[in-house]
Amino acid sequence: MPILVMKFGGTSVATLDRIKRAAKRVGREVANGYDVIVIVSAMSGKTNELVGWVEETSHLYDAREYDAVVSSGEQVTAGLMALTLQEMDVPARSWQGWQVPLKTTSAHASARIEEIPTENINAKFGEGMKVAVVAGFQGISEEGRITTLGRGGSDTTAVAFAAAFGAERCDIYTDVDGVYTTDPRICDKARKMDKISFEEMLELASLGAKVLQTRSVELAMRFKVKLRVLSSFDEYDPEAGTLVCDEEDIMEKNAVAGVAYSKDEAKITLVSVADRPGVSAAIFGPLADAGVNVDMIVQNISEEGRTDMTFSCPTNQVARAEEAMNAAKERGEINFHGLVKDTDVCKISIVGIGMRSHAGVAAKMFKALHDENINIKVITTSEIKVSVLIDRKYMELAVQALHDAFGLEKAA
Repeated sequence: MPILVMKFGGTSVATLDRIKRAAKRVGREVANGYDVIVIVSAMSGKTNELVGWVEETSHLYDAREYDAVVSSGEQVTAGLMALTLQEMDVPARSWQGWQVPLKTTSAHASARIEEIPTENINAKFGEGMKVAVVAGFQGISEEGRITTLGRGGSDTTAVAFAAAFGAERCDIYTDVDGVYTTDPRICDKARKMDKISFEEMLELASLGAKVLQTRSVELAMRFKVKLRVLSSFDEYDPEAGTLVCDEEDIMEKNAVAGVAYSKDEAKITLVSVADRPGVSAAIFGPLADAGVNVDMIVQNISEEGRTDMTFSCPTNQVARAEEAMNAAKERGEINFHGLVKDTDVCKISIVGIGMRSHAGVAAKMFKALHDENINIKVITTSEIKVSVLIDRKYMELAVQALHDAFGLEKAA
């Protein structure tokens, strides 16, 4: 039988009624001739509750025990989903990560998948099981301990299973009905896309779009797994949602596919840095060692042997970055006259594979922002992306202006 992977997020399994609703969708796919692997998240809010219990119990907790606790939410959902399917006379059983076994690294709370052997589940399919309900987000380390993949790890679990089993498709059920050209809460002209390329989805996910976890899109692109994002609350429609697929599967390509934003950004400038060979390594080495996720980088023209270096990072990492820079200065590794931080900025990005063949996209973006009197503080570009830092108070205006400028309310 062909295999289909179906993943249900926390809101889709938040109550017993929602689990029943999800189970009916699974039963429909079984009736369509599929063997189904269902990946489930914990019921909505449960993981946060479990994390809270761990932190209340121990501030300096053992990461191995943290994983043992927080992985239990998915195990509950998997069991309840299997029971619901059995009540519908659909042959199903639940699988915890270690039973598959989903083998991971030993980096507790942020483990990476190393291997998913298919023998155990395929053997049960051969014996008549129609649905394997797998607890997402979890696996087992070489040492035999339960591990977790980090927040949003159930998406990654689903794509990894689709790749390992050669699934026809991986359907990600969530509380939104697809991938939009931008956040519909900000722009009422936002349009749901029928298709989007892996590269565009990866950029959008990394730039702030919350629909799919970045690692899951990376895996899908690497193994050519077709992803479909759709709502578990809409009526059944085989053409529903947004298909994330190869660029070759998309006939017409807009210059820009979507507008993303990230409001939790900060800008840090090192003023009057001694401009010498190796200065960039002296700055960004300590930042990396401190776990600061640096994004946009701009260096000014050197004058009289000194320059300014500006970079962006998440707002919650500003204190860490400041401490790393001051420590490096005290050690004599870098020399600068001052550190200026601005935590009232946001990042706005346009993304589209069509940029490769359309000239003037960046100019059009800058003109749209200029027309709204929005000042650009930092600019970075890639082959299919242009990002800018602006004052956070203009975030919604900028998103709407760019959505209008590129006519994203209309399909290609």
